[in-house]
Amino acid sequence: MDVDTDHPRYKWVALSNTTLGMLIATINSSIVLISLPAIFNGIHLDPLRPGNVGYLLWMLMGYMLVTAVLVVTLGRLGDIWGRVRIYNAGFLIFTVTSVVLSLDPFQGGGGALWLIGWRVVQAVGGAMLMANAAAIITDAFPARQRGMALGVNMVAAIAGSFVGLVLGGLLAEWNWRSVFWVNVPIGVIGTVWAYRSLRETGVRRPGRIDWWGNITFAVGLTALLAAITYGIQPYGGHTMGWTDPWVLAGLIGGTAVLALFCAIERRVAEPMFPLRLFRDPVFAGGNLATLLGSIARGGLQFMLIVWLQGIWLPLHGYDYADTPLWAGIYLVPLTVGFLVAGPVAGHLSDRFGARLFAAGGLLVTAASFAGLLALPTDFGYPAFALLVFLNGLGGGLFAAPNTALVMSSVPAADRGAASGMRATFQNAGMVLSIGVFFSLMVAGLAGSLPHTLADGLTAQGVPAADAHTVAQLPPVGILFAAFLGYNPIRELLGPHVLAQVPADSAGTLTGREFFPHLISGPFHDGLVVVFALAIAMSLVGAVASLLRGRAGRATAGAGTGTGSGTGGGGTGKARAATRGAGS
Repeated sequence: MDVDTDHPRYKWVALSNTTLGMLIATINSSIVLISLPAIFNGIHLDPLRPGNVGYLLWMLMGYMLVTAVLVVTLGRLGDIWGRVRIYNAGFLIFTVTSVVLSLDPFQGGGGALWLIGWRVVQAVGGAMLMANAAAIITDAFPARQRGMALGVNMVAAIAGSFVGLVLGGLLAEWNWRSVFWVNVPIGVIGTVWAYRSLRETGVRRPGRIDWWGNITFAVGLTALLAAITYGIQPYGGHTMGWTDPWVLAGLIGGTAVLALFCAIERRVAEPMFPLRLFRDPVFAGGNLATLLGSIARGGLQFMLIVWLQGIWLPLHGYDYADTPLWAGIYLVPLTVGFLVAGPVAGHLSDRFGARLFAAGGLLVTAASFAGLLALPTDFGYPAFALLVFLNGLGGGLFAAPNTALVMSSVPAADRGAASGMRATFQNAGMVLSIGVFFSLMVAGLAGSLPHTLADGLTAQGVPAADAHTVAQLPPVGILFAAFLGYNPIRELLGPHVLAQVPADSAGTLTGREFFPHLISGPFHDGLVVVFALAIAMSLVGAVASLLRGRAGRATAGAGTGTGSGTGGGGTGKARAATRGAGS
């Protein structure tokens, strides 16, 4: 549909296209997550071999890391060159790279590097979409409808990460390349539609690129997030790599470079990351809540996949090869919760104010984490489905009002940068969740897994020396096996050891139930630590969502502060004028 910007339907064209863009960008991260076993089998690479863990980690975090690093820069470029121009180019890049990814001509490590490298390029396109979608919507919609519009867009973005789980499971059963093919027709339609229909309606502010700020931000954040992720790998006889000199260099050096970045941004005339925006408590609190909520949500996603694929589904008779698909299906209530709550929360926050909805959503999320902690490892599905639905409901209640608070607290000319900054915190949270929650889980497993593993193996007739050797393997390998839906016992013991035990015992060791029963107790020990931290993060985020603007003039809802930059919602006349804007 090609309509003028002043046409009443234009805002709906902008919303539908940007929602499609956000959906495809976020589906792409989780569709690969759930399809990793099929992808690695397709390129004939064993992801559980020690030398291949790096490929696995970069397949997991590469896309999210690049989007986290680039969204602010690309949001700032949108402010200067035009948000629609950057957004449209992102759709094009994303579509072309989807074709290239599906044509991977290599096997083994070469095939993995092809996928990782082109996923990085694809992430540039995804970052262009993410950085400018919310700003385009904010420009197109009058203030009184902005919360609803952002709600639809944000729920699509967050729900996309869970839709990808189901879609990836289905497509991986057919052909691993189809995981990338599915983006192509959607991408072509979205790209042509965007170039034909979207128009620049926002404030364009000519300016210069803050090259030093961009470079120091990219280097510092990449080093810090990569070091945190690599910290979960074993090093020098330790279960994790926090003493690895490279990890320490990344943590210390990345922090130092980010400190230098902050100093640069305070001095340049046109910074890529306008730190002055953080003087507004609404903007600062909203972004803090975004970061904490994203970390908690990422931890939930990873832990639930381990829980379902590694323990619950095998205990209930599902083959390990089928667990990725069924894990996605059993997580459908989580997506439904997002879809139910998000648009409703956006609409109601336009009328009654955004802060209470954002804070209330995180409180509901915290309650769902507490409920999941109370479940036994081998739970009854109705209770589990209700709790993950409640978690999705909390996320849906939080997403749109939080985004509206952040976007409505900044001047119109800074909306591209603000949209990128908000997306940076959201995407960085997802990357951080890999390092934070896997580290906590590995720490929890390290205390009880070796003893449990050794006792379980010797009870089935495995020689004590071999059982001890297997029990001393790094817990991260066991965790990744569960995450990928593998039964590692056959591979860990090998045919030589299995030949030494009675046939019945060998069948038990390599069957569906032995491994899940073995790790369920240690896994729950780690889960207590992981979900307790997620509860704490959700509660702190709820408090941050309640912060008011300067002089107590908080942005009460999506409809305030459309361009004043005060973060306080403006005067009564400004609010009246905003309410009187066109529909």
